Parts: sequence; structure tokens; C-alpha cells
Amino acid sequence: MNTQRQVEYAAFILRVALGGMFVAHGLLKVMVFTLPGTAAFFESVGFPGWAAYVVALAEIGGGALILAGVAVRWVSLALVPVLLGALSVHWGAGWVFSNEGGGWEYPAFLVIVSIVQALLGAGAYRLALPWGVRPRAAVA
Repeated sequence: MNTQRQVEYAAFILRVALGGMFVAHGLLKVMVFTLPGTAAFFESVGFPGWAAYVVALAEIGGGALILAGVAVRWVSLALVPVLLGALSVHWGAGWVFSNEGGGWEYPAFLVIVSIVQALLGAGAYRLALPWGVRPRAAVA
């Protein structure tokens, strides 16, 4: 296996982990905390309540696009502000995410992972775009 192939598989593995994390966190807001409950939490930490609906949609939709390998670079970057919002909420709780109120290390790590995913691209096993646009690596 050559180095380029290894990078393609590494980007794929990272993409599945990152996309799955976004979908899981979005569904957590919808199915466990409920959207009204999430909106109340957002308001309690200084964000507008309506932002909870936008964030849940962004996490579920963006995570699904990342999982499918569609517009991975752009979607990964577009979700960084969501992660920065989470980082700002957890900043005061200290480093470790298991602290009361959750620490900031996990959201900070996810910001970095999203940026790395944007730099790497979709990797292997991405969904082919129907309108003929191909990733640069696939252009002969």
C-alpha cells in the first residue's frame, strides 16, 4: 500500500468518526434533551434559544454529509463555529471534560479534528457527486 492510499484511508476513518460524533450529538439534543430543553439550556448559558434548533440541524445534517463524504472540506469548516460555541460554554469548567459542567478539552480537540478533516478532504469511499464534480485527487 502506498502513502497516498494510506492517507485516503486515514481521512476516511477520521471522517466516519467525526461525522458519527456530529450526528450523535445532534440526535442527543433532539431525542434525549429535546429541542425545547436544549433551547432552555442555550438560554441559560447566554445563547439565544432558537440557536439550539440551528445547532441540532447543523450537527445532524452536517454529520450526515461528512459521513457520506459530500462537501467534507466545507462542511467540516462550517461546523467549527458550532464547536467554538461549545468550547465557550465549557471553558470555565477547566481542562478535563469529566469535570462538573464539562471541561473544554473535548470541544477543543473536535475543533482541531474538524480542521484536519478539512485539510485532508473526504478520503476513500466518498459518495460520488451526481453533477460530475470530482475531487482533485480523482481527476486524471
